[in-house]
Amino acid sequence: MSEILNLGQHRFQSRLLTGTGRFSSLEQTVDALTASGSELCTVALRRLPLDRPEGSGLLKALPPGMRLLPNTAGATTAREAIRIAHLAREALETDLIKLEILADPVTLYPHNAETLRAAITLVEDGFTVLPYCGDDPVICRELEAAGCAAVMPLAAPIGSGLGLLNPQTLSLIRELIEIPMIVDAGIGSPADALQAMELGCDAVLVNTAIAAAQDPVGMAKAFRLAVEAGRLSFLSGRIPKRRYATASSPEDGLSVADDSGNSAQTHTAASRLEEDAWSS
Repeated sequence: MSEILNLGQHRFQSRLLTGTGRFSSLEQTVDALTASGSELCTVALRRLPLDRPEGSGLLKALPPGMRLLPNTAGATTAREAIRIAHLAREALETDLIKLEILADPVTLYPHNAETLRAAITLVEDGFTVLPYCGDDPVICRELEAAGCAAVMPLAAPIGSGLGLLNPQTLSLIRELIEIPMIVDAGIGSPADALQAMELGCDAVLVNTAIAAAQDPVGMAKAFRLAVEAGRLSFLSGRIPKRRYATASSPEDGLSVADDSGNSAQTHTAASRLEEDAWSS
């Protein structure tokens, strides 16, 4: 498997995407983004002066090589999201767009129907669309069919830090689609990111878990290492889970002497039980 993350025509070496909200200062934002090793960060269009984006302190201070992923945050309908996306492309000169349409202000869950409607239009308009969506295999397959460059199912509610609530569902989505899957929202710690990567997810997007940490810069580095470790673990292939213990120093085939001095082959009872259980 390629170690390059392909999002449409865009190529990235880092599989950690980062957000730019909730940091205490611009300096802390930049330091954390640098420590994360991320090459793509999201930014809400409402945080930028679209009449003069070149005057934005954030855009001027971004680490070298960092690219922007504009976000349609704040949109509640497909029409709003499409308008924001076109403003972003004109102002920031990028076809990348994180499509985010929320269903309500309490749960901050995605509005899947409006998201699909907007995705179809934006793909036709030439955007590289990365939609935030529910952890639902059906909507993910529909977004793939619409031409999205990736899907971004949530792990848990935005900003909750609850981690992967439905790892089985995320694993199923990964099996059913061919485009990249980026786990978005709800990740609380590097362990959550590692778990997502071990499941076969192509990348994770993290904002609150870094920005709201006691040491955002240290946490950003921890997430970078966790994503790298999780990806390497996935590619290396974990051992199968077993019902019984398996000695790290195998005893099968070793010669031992019985009371009469004759040689005999050892074979543990646990091994026999396991063989019987799995063969039945």
